Order: sequence, then structure tokens, then C-alpha cells
Amino acid sequence: MSAEIASRLRTLIEEGELPPGARIDERAFCELFDVSKTPLREALKVLVAEGLVLHRQYIGYRVAPLDLNELRATFETLHGLEAMAGELAASRLSEVAMARLERKHQAMLDAHTAGRRTDYFRINQEIHQLIIDGAANPVLAGIYATLMSKVHRARGAANADTLRWQESHEEHELIMQALREPGRPRLAQVLRQHSENTAQEVLSVVARSLSEAARPAKVIKQHTKGHP
Repeated sequence: MSAEIASRLRTLIEEGELPPGARIDERAFCELFDVSKTPLREALKVLVAEGLVLHRQYIGYRVAPLDLNELRATFETLHGLEAMAGELAASRLSEVAMARLERKHQAMLDAHTAGRRTDYFRINQEIHQLIIDGAANPVLAGIYATLMSKVHRARGAANADTLRWQESHEEHELIMQALREPGRPRLAQVLRQHSENTAQEVLSVVARSLSEAARPAKVIKQHTKGHP
């Protein structure tokens, strides 16, 4: 049971439903999963060991914050990779791959219309991966995969924001338009702009979560001052 709970919590964290710095209310999650505190705490210990969750005495459990400076540097590199993938995919993307992109895009539209945020985010990532694959450059694909693993959780947090969700949806429409154009001359530019917009929102969400996560510690420190 604890393994199943850990898996469900891990998904919530990675998809942004539980953003960086968010407090994990044990009572609420016991009710949500219909379990006692024992299996929930066992699951949380697993996530603490994985680095996804932090535990502090008097504070409880929180989703682990992200390193803002590392994220910023990672995104700067990803912008260039997205643009490069667009340049290469413009001429190398096959008709079969394009057909798959059209199907994925429609599935993403359906998820957006139905309000299935987790499905939307997953398909969103699959679309980007198809474009990377379409660039037919294994070195680029390897570097991209490594960097994306570093920002996946942060991107999920940003996509959990309703406004950014709508903006992402509109930007993906522009990406598909660029993919459909003869020669795809705008694809690299559109992909880079989408990456930059995503990074701006992600970094803002992370910075806000770091600020909010710091506040309870200060309150508790003042409250316990003078008490061993």
C-alpha cells in the first residue's frame, strides 16, 4: 500500500499538482487515499529518500524546492537546443512523424478541452520529444533528455497554473502552424520563443515557492525562541 501511495504522490509532484515548496497535509492525504497515517508516512519516507520531499521537525513534510540558479542555466541551454532541433527538423522531419504530431496535437487539444491537466502535460512533452526525434541527431537528443529530466518537475508546476496552461495551449497552436508551413522557416524561432516563455513562468513559480517555503521556518523559529 505504501508503494502505491508513494507512486501516486510522486506523480502529483512530477506533474506539478503538488508544486515545489508545497506543504503536504497528512490528514488531507489520508482522507484522499483512504488510508491511515502509517502507510502514508512510509510512502513519504520513500519520497524523502528520493529527494522529492523534505521533512522538518515542527514543520512536517513539504515538496522539496528546486535550485533556481541551476534551473535558469538549464533553461538557457534548452532554448538553444529547441532552436537547433527546429532548424534540423525543418528539413528532416518525415511525413510519418508529422502525421504522429498531428494526432498528438489533437489528443492534447482534447485533454485541454476536457480539463485533463495531467494528460495535457504528458502529451505536451511527447510532442516536444517527437520534434527532437525528428531532428535525427542522437547527440542533441541525448543532451536534451538529460536536461529535461532536470526541469520536468518544475515545468509541471508551471503547467499547473491555469493562465500558463492556456498560454502553452496557444503557443502549441503556433508550433503546429510553423510545422505545417512549406520549408518550415519559422519553426526554430517559434520553438525557442515557446521555450523562453515556459522558462519565464517556471522560474517565477519556483522563486515564489522558495519564498513561501521560507516563511513558516521563520515563524516557528520565533515561536520556539528560548525553548530548547
